[in-house]
Amino acid sequence: MSFLLALAMQVATTTEVPPVELLPPPPPPIVFIVIPPPPVILALNPPPPIPPKLPEQVKAVIDAAIDSGDPAAVAAVVKFAKATNPETAAQVDAMNTAYLANLEAKRLREERQRRDALLAAGPLDYWTGQVEAGASRSTGNTRNLGLYGSVKLGRNGINWQHKVEARADIQKTDGVTTTERILGSWQPNYKIDDRLYAYGLGQYEHDPFLGYDHRYTAGSGMGFHVIAKPDIRLDLEGGPAVRYTDYVVEPAQTTIAGRASLAFNWKITPTLTLTQDGAMFVETGNTNASSTTALETQLIGALKARFSYHIQYERDAPIDNRKVDTLSRATLLYNF
Repeated sequence: MSFLLALAMQVATTTEVPPVELLPPPPPPIVFIVIPPPPVILALNPPPPIPPKLPEQVKAVIDAAIDSGDPAAVAAVVKFAKATNPETAAQVDAMNTAYLANLEAKRLREERQRRDALLAAGPLDYWTGQVEAGASRSTGNTRNLGLYGSVKLGRNGINWQHKVEARADIQKTDGVTTTERILGSWQPNYKIDDRLYAYGLGQYEHDPFLGYDHRYTAGSGMGFHVIAKPDIRLDLEGGPAVRYTDYVVEPAQTTIAGRASLAFNWKITPTLTLTQDGAMFVETGNTNASSTTALETQLIGALKARFSYHIQYERDAPIDNRKVDTLSRATLLYNF
């Protein structure tokens, strides 16, 4: 009995009891939250206002100004149209912008055509010029005959511009010559840019009443277009010159001189032009200058009437003669 009890106790102490496995807790339930979509709000913008239309009469006036080919007229009409119809200023500006673009395109096209023509031209092509002539005659107690004539030629090339001039003025009083003035000149200009240029000068003068039979001038220098507009132009030039003068009484002399000149042209109206040309030479022992102011008005076609006032100054004129000569003329001028 005691043996069986001891055996049972031994078995109870040696037999291992398997561990009890604990199951994990179940996962929490999934909760679905349904969020309704936001409401769609449609915002409709109001249609843009319809711009006011340019009145047909105003448009017709602008078109007529454009067809005239006069930029000044177009600018005046555009300004008036914008002032009287400010609500359609954008349409007027659009018409003016298109006109200016076409005008610039036309200018560039004509410039290319002119350049191509000059490249293919000979040295005697594309010259322009003018001829001026006048005469005066009086009889009675004093018999007077005066003749005046001049020719000017010019050629405006790609890089070079040429100016050629010849002028003669002769007067007789009671059969005695009282004025005998002859001038001839050639001036080539080399264009450095749109305004600056270098020039050369060759000139001949004859005026025994101012003290010299012959005077030859060779010079060079720089010129500048101070104003270069279609209706107004001002050129200034200056540089050194060498002059050989064959005096009537004194021995011939060669001197170094400084030259300055001015050329002004103002087209006041399409038919009226004011010009001013002047030159001065300052040299050792002498100073001389000339100036011509003229008003030109168109008569018929290329024919013009010209009223001019000429001043000639010679500091070392003969003692018996005045240092200043003036002459007023009314002549006819023909451009070709």
